[in-house]
Amino acid sequence: MQLDPNIFFLVFLPPLLFLDGWRIPKERLLRDRWTVLELALGLVVFTVLGLGYFVHWMIPSMPLAVAFALAAILSPTDPVAVSAIAKRMPIPGRLLHILEGESLLNDASGLVCMRFAVAAALTGTFSLTAALGTFLWLALGGLFIGWAVTWITVAAKNWVFRHFGEEPGAQILISLLIPFGAYLVAEEFRCSGILAAVAAGVSMGYAEQSGQALAVTRVRRNAVWDTVAFAANGIIFVLLGEQLPQIVTGAVRVVRDTGHRDVAWLGVYVVAITAALALLRFLWVWASLRFTLSRASRRGGTPNIPSWRLIMAASLAGVRGAITLAGVLTLPLLMPNGDPFPARELAVFLAAGVIIVSLVSASVGLPRLLKNLEIPPEPSQQAEEDRARAAAAKAAIEAVELALREAAGTKINDLYPEAGARIVELYRQRINGLSKTGDDGVHQRKLEAIERRLRLSALRAERNEIYRLSRAHRVSEETSRKLVSEIDLLETRFSTP
Repeated sequence: MQLDPNIFFLVFLPPLLFLDGWRIPKERLLRDRWTVLELALGLVVFTVLGLGYFVHWMIPSMPLAVAFALAAILSPTDPVAVSAIAKRMPIPGRLLHILEGESLLNDASGLVCMRFAVAAALTGTFSLTAALGTFLWLALGGLFIGWAVTWITVAAKNWVFRHFGEEPGAQILISLLIPFGAYLVAEEFRCSGILAAVAAGVSMGYAEQSGQALAVTRVRRNAVWDTVAFAANGIIFVLLGEQLPQIVTGAVRVVRDTGHRDVAWLGVYVVAITAALALLRFLWVWASLRFTLSRASRRGGTPNIPSWRLIMAASLAGVRGAITLAGVLTLPLLMPNGDPFPARELAVFLAAGVIIVSLVSASVGLPRLLKNLEIPPEPSQQAEEDRARAAAAKAAIEAVELALREAAGTKINDLYPEAGARIVELYRQRINGLSKTGDDGVHQRKLEAIERRLRLSALRAERNEIYRLSRAHRVSEETSRKLVSEIDLLETRFSTP
């Protein structure tokens, strides 16, 4: 299968970057914005320069511009891979959020750097002044277009739904089209479609805070987007596997052109590049940390100095994933004169090898680095969560009381007080439980956990019984589907602590 790089870029990258920008915690990103920017921008440039020259020195047959393109596409880290690893080991929460914020922004900066490197490889010329001006136009234009496309689309959508009613399917379809629209509009104006997709996702996160969408829309949309993200990441790796025989053949040919007859040199190249990436990242993280501590000291603060093992963990956790694969597969197939793009198969093979080795290294090395590690204390969010829940419960009680007053003149007004009292009592129990502290608070949370487990057991028993009745043809399929859907929503609610 011959993959058109432009089509591949359009189909897979906008939704993945859009979803990352949509779901990343914005307040935590802003809290550590300088650290994130140092990693997402400074480290990318540092990696492109250092790794590019290293790869060209190690593989002279790979042109310098292609080596820079490979280094640029290897510089972004993958938030999905980091989050998957974090589920199995105690990565500090703040470090995890910094890594996720970095991966969101360095996707864009790395892919933009790759674009410059590929252009230099195709044309044979490079101007630093022109590159800086182009970068500003690409970055600022892409960010603005992504923001504008999202807000215009959301405003138009909300107006239509206010006047004609909301359809969940239409909401989901619009959310799926926004990243592609932002990407295509930005590319039409010669701006960065990558940054436009990221900015569109971040803007979507802020726009959704208005809470205008229906609850059923949010539930269905989250399910659809989870499926899209899973499928897009999976298809990228499937396409890599489909292309792998041809890629290996081309990589072996390039290795033999360098004077090596043994194909084992391919493995040597992969390990050497992975080690160089880890070393460059360690050096930058260490220098960035010293700069941050120095800045905090000048302001009169007393920052906690993290252990060297934590710095090593931050370096090792920078794993590569689907974005790197997507980017490297978009390298052009041909030069302007019709010749094959130099060392393309080798670049794709090296990128795939680095992804695998970095994932394995992080999975094996991080548990050992983080074992019995003293983690700097982080502020607890439990009190903030309790305050929010109590405030929401008070607002709910006020809403129920208002509904009772409005229903005072209805024919069934004698039933409203009883139903309202039952609902209000549930919210008052929640407020009383959240107001407890110390041993009482611990006891209350243990009680809630036990209650949650019992509710889940009861709901699962309900669902199994409904399925049994359906199999015995004692209830219709339509009724069974409706009841199971209701139980699934309740189970989802109680499964989230």
